[in-house]
Amino acid sequence: MSYFAKLDQNNVVLEVHCVHNNELLDENGVEQEQKGIDFLVAWSGGYPYWKQTSYNRTFRKNSATIGGVYDPVRDAFIPPKPSADATLDEATCQWIVPNQGADSLGA
Repeated sequence: MSYFAKLDQNNVVLEVHCVHNNELLDENGVEQEQKGIDFLVAWSGGYPYWKQTSYNRTFRKNSATIGGVYDPVRDAFIPPKPSADATLDEATCQWIVPNQGADSLGA
């Protein structure tokens, strides 16, 4: 199965759908993302904003998560920001939350 994120116009992930791999095959039997997008546009009645994602993170850095965003410059999915003080690790597109110290952990 292949997975696709349904995006809004600002590239925020609204939903994630799976598509049978056969829907992605071109005339040479090679998987093509655009074939999956074309299938989903038809299936959804014309909704145009789709991007393939990978649950095992083999491409686009991270799996698409609802509320996260697709960054076309980085060609990566970025999960929702967990806190206001989190900073983005540019290499992994994961959020880094500063250490809150032992006192806040009840130690």
